[in-house]
Amino acid sequence: MTAVTHDAARLRELGQKALSTEPLTPDEALALYRGLDQPSLGLLANDVRLRLNPPRADGSVAVTYIVDRNLNPTNVCVTDCGFCAFYRSPGDAEAYVLPREVIYRKIDELIAHGGIQLLLQGGHHPRLKTDWFQALFADIKQRYPQIWIHGMSPPEITHLSKLEKRPVRAVLQDLQASGLDSIPGGGAEILVERVRKIIAPKKATTDEWLEVFRQWAALGGKGSATMMFGHVETDAERIEHMTRIRDLQQETGGVFTAFIPWTFQPENTPMGAQLLADRQGRKATVAEYLRTLSLSRLYLQNVPHVQSSFVTQGLKVCQIGLAMGADDFGSAMLEENVVSSAGCTHPTSIPEIERHIKDAGYVPQRRNMMYQPVATPPTDKFGKPAGQRKAIVSAQEA
Repeated sequence: MTAVTHDAARLRELGQKALSTEPLTPDEALALYRGLDQPSLGLLANDVRLRLNPPRADGSVAVTYIVDRNLNPTNVCVTDCGFCAFYRSPGDAEAYVLPREVIYRKIDELIAHGGIQLLLQGGHHPRLKTDWFQALFADIKQRYPQIWIHGMSPPEITHLSKLEKRPVRAVLQDLQASGLDSIPGGGAEILVERVRKIIAPKKATTDEWLEVFRQWAALGGKGSATMMFGHVETDAERIEHMTRIRDLQQETGGVFTAFIPWTFQPENTPMGAQLLADRQGRKATVAEYLRTLSLSRLYLQNVPHVQSSFVTQGLKVCQIGLAMGADDFGSAMLEENVVSSAGCTHPTSIPEIERHIKDAGYVPQRRNMMYQPVATPPTDKFGKPAGQRKAIVSAQEA
């Protein structure tokens, strides 16, 4: 009984620390993650969320979302990640590189539905080099100067650097000069080498992933950070991942605008069953997702925003996440191919997104990648309410 009282007292102490501006240590975060019930953990995270993103002058609380499109210029990839159902090997009958005309049509559709951002990332193609992407970005910016290019995850940048035997900084400088506006946090998975050697041994290492953002920050760039969990990693390794994000955020003075945790989807993936062997074949549960979401808000207090996305959990869980530390609903996309390739899709429309935000007690607010408010267009070019077309809403890299 004494031990239980002591543990409860310690958890209260750690909860109070979490509400302060003093960072939790990894051991303290693990104690909260394992020791607190989810409602208590969520309430603490919500308090931190309201401190970092306070209510408006009228007392209302905004929840943001962005309208963009996930464009994958190629699905050809040589990294053979065991968790990915999207990629195709060079020479595969389903391998592709999108023609410019197809890319332009997709951007036209994005603009017609009020979209402002292109989330552009794809496979590690063995023959597409930096100059190919430079030409693509320059073409897009010439034709659509209003479109923000949020593209090229750190492993893609690392791939180009190795392919061309050039420094990461040089690759980034060329892409930035051609129109790259920000970098999504894709390819992070779990930033722990033990895990990466199992799930993605050919992909960028932890240090390489972090170095891309370190160099991007030196060039004045911003981006997002992600975490794909619920496979071979331990609880402590999730926190180790967050620690690396937090440390780099501190070092760079704030390169990351948001943190986006999402769960591994094993369907149709090469190693899905194998990666879940230690979990008796079970995917991460809703409770596990919410607990990890809440902990990320408590632990990453130098990252301003945390996203609750429903591509892997559904709309209702996403709503709950808004009360447990998240302040952003994610990305309303006209297209999403990576997670949906693993059999996980939750199609919705922009009005449905706004309705679910309102039903959760918040005010919906469109944003850009920098989390600045964006006005909602009243109609699309056909005179219909914007966003009526069905979309795929992604938990990734927004």
